[in-house]
Amino acid sequence: MPFIPHSESDVRAMLQTIGVDSIDDLFDEIPAELKTGSLQHVPPGLNEMEVTRLMKMRAAQDGTPLCFAGAGAYEHHIPAAVWAIVSRGEFYSAYTPYQAEASQGTLQLIYEYQTMMTRLTGMDISNASLYDGATALAEAVLMAERSVKKGPRRVLVPESVHPAYRKTLKTIVGLQGIEVVELPVPDGRLDVEWLKTQTFEPFSALVIPQPNFFGALEDVDALTDWAHAHGALALGVVNPMALAVLTPPGEWGSEASGKRGADIVCGDGQPMGVPLSSGGPYFGILACKQEFVRQMSGRIVGRTTDLDGKPGFTLTLQAREQHIRRAKANSNICTNQGLLVTAATIYMAMVGPEGIRRVAAQSMRNTRALRDRLLRIPGVSLTFDQPFFHELAFTLPKDARAVVEQLAQENIVAGFALVEEYPGRENVLLCCATETRNDDDIEKFALALERALG
Repeated sequence: MPFIPHSESDVRAMLQTIGVDSIDDLFDEIPAELKTGSLQHVPPGLNEMEVTRLMKMRAAQDGTPLCFAGAGAYEHHIPAAVWAIVSRGEFYSAYTPYQAEASQGTLQLIYEYQTMMTRLTGMDISNASLYDGATALAEAVLMAERSVKKGPRRVLVPESVHPAYRKTLKTIVGLQGIEVVELPVPDGRLDVEWLKTQTFEPFSALVIPQPNFFGALEDVDALTDWAHAHGALALGVVNPMALAVLTPPGEWGSEASGKRGADIVCGDGQPMGVPLSSGGPYFGILACKQEFVRQMSGRIVGRTTDLDGKPGFTLTLQAREQHIRRAKANSNICTNQGLLVTAATIYMAMVGPEGIRRVAAQSMRNTRALRDRLLRIPGVSLTFDQPFFHELAFTLPKDARAVVEQLAQENIVAGFALVEEYPGRENVLLCCATETRNDDDIEKFALALERALG
């Protein structure tokens, strides 16, 4: 916090009221051997002016890089009014709305958010958000396990799902005896024909990313039908911005199958009004069909009427350990990131359906322009020949990590080197171009890449 109002005399008065001699006494339950003692290499304290000057100097060193990285976190334009509204005290300092009579504004906003998410995803129900996209996937898998009565304790996950999501999923469900079976994607997306040739032990769900981590579009209709044909649920992991131009998960499936759709949908809401900020905080999306609502983690805001017949909003189906007995809770990690949800709701309301479609369409156009320009560089080729949204993997004639480091010296974030998570992909660079890029940006990046490649 930028300003701490308590003077030394204030602190002494508070300690006297509590009945202790020092702040250290408040932590006397911590064993002495666990305490670090004095911190080494920490300089002496500075006054407020000196600290402000130091932090401004450090911030200036970062500069404003030209960003062509995506890999799950995307640079989109955020109208200035979004965070001007979010930063108002009514939203910025509002806590979880347990008391409906004092929280109608926050409750209504979350209700509007849920409505927007169901329209984007084509699902029946959305909760009031989760911690992030990775934990949302884990919650979706736990929902599937509770919903599929045969209890196979097994889920199929393509390697094209975000690596951080897969790691988080294994961490959360592994200790509950749920096996995560990873499926290979040598061509950049899951091959349905290959799936048909395989024999799997009974499984509860198939995870379907759209678009996937490589930016490619999966054959979601065929994958959804395949999962349902095996008595399993189809779990969609989506980029909400892409849903402005792609078929919503609620309509996945072939005409012959009646377009039954995905059963549960999750993802990260970062593209909707949340800035890039060193990995977060972001917020997780979770939506499902009506039949699975009792298995949904987190909380849901519902619309009701009071004793006078006036419309109002309140929390309902609060299936988390803060509201019911821990043994009956669906989850205990379902923090809903209300401030980020507020930003996303205001962003979607301001930009509107047509505006979101334009953002998605311009991102697609820019990525195609990036593809065409980079492919003119000798030795550069597409890694996967698959349809895509706004992200592409390029194979370079040089180690991608070296290229990323070299372009960083020119204040360009070149992308994500796939070898960091996919061994054997040393020369593959994952790049993204959102609506914030223009032709000059793309040319600057291409020229820098040419220099880096020698």
